Amino acid sequence: PIVLLGGGTTKVGDPTGKDASRKMLSDDEIGANIQGIKQAFDKFITFGDGTTDATLVNNDDWLSGVKYLAFLRDYGTMFTINRMLNFESVKLRLERENPLTLLEFNYMILQAYDFLELFRRFKCTLQLGGSDQWGNMVNGVELCRRADQAQVFAMTAPLITTSDGKKMGKSEGGAIWLNADMLSPFEYWQFWRNTNDLDVIRFLKLFTELPLVDINEMAKLEGAALNDVKKVLADEATRMLHGAQVLESIHQTAAALFAGKGGSLDDLPKIELSPQEAAEGVGILDLYLKLGFAKSKSECRKLIEGGGAKLNDEKISDVNLVIRSTDLSDPIKLSMGKKKHGLVVLA
Repeated sequence: PIVLLGGGTTKVGDPTGKDASRKMLSDDEIGANIQGIKQAFDKFITFGDGTTDATLVNNDDWLSGVKYLAFLRDYGTMFTINRMLNFESVKLRLERENPLTLLEFNYMILQAYDFLELFRRFKCTLQLGGSDQWGNMVNGVELCRRADQAQVFAMTAPLITTSDGKKMGKSEGGAIWLNADMLSPFEYWQFWRNTNDLDVIRFLKLFTELPLVDINEMAKLEGAALNDVKKVLADEATRMLHGAQVLESIHQTAAALFAGKGGSLDDLPKIELSPQEAAEGVGILDLYLKLGFAKSKSECRKLIEGGGAKLNDEKISDVNLVIRSTDLSDPIKLSMGKKKHGLVVLA
């Protein structure tokens, strides 16, 4: 298999159907993102020179050397604006009268060109992707046919949604990162533990390597018994990504939080305050923002006023509460609702 990283196309906006273009990243930011993606893939795919090993490819290797006039001459007539305007992502932006730049139209052309380069360099004849990429992938199939008379194929998989119709993905504020520095193993485990009853069996089939016969047995369970099934899902998904060695401490943290049993809370997300910060004092709203439990101070204020915030399991009533050095002789636990918990410690 070939894993294609978009180091080149990342430099160009992608018409995703959102009202705004994607944020432009610097070369250093792109390089850091590529390394992070590779680290995530390393957990699931073996890269190397073996017959079944995967190859990691960055489209910046060929896109950075493209000469614009030569590219227009060779491939410009193989694309039509008419076809591009029919893509749902483009139509949505136009209907809302949001700007759609020439830069973003070029993204579709460059992604099609990626398939041509993969065919020429690696004899790649099948491209796999999410259903939201169907239009771009078909463009690539057509380009290979017109440019090289090559017969290549595209196959998409439906985007995974939860039972309530929400897309599982990288949405702002709710992204489930695969890298431990972006999302701790405990938070990753907790994400799967909080799966809806209606989704748990399907997710076991999609996101674990458990035998189907075992999953089908668990599908017979109902009610409170599904909580144990969710723990199986959380354990298996976390083991595949972070390794079995993290599960014992995760279980201890979960028991300490939710079962009222003694245990360490070290696996919770944590923020450290410097001695200077602690001496000056940090507002409770800022601490919740640092933990990522709210997107804005106004959202955090509403949650506190609604009784959804706790400090060491005691409801917070003062939105102007300030945490100082004297409060941090021991780590303090901040909670938002029943599922979000974090620690504040003195560095």
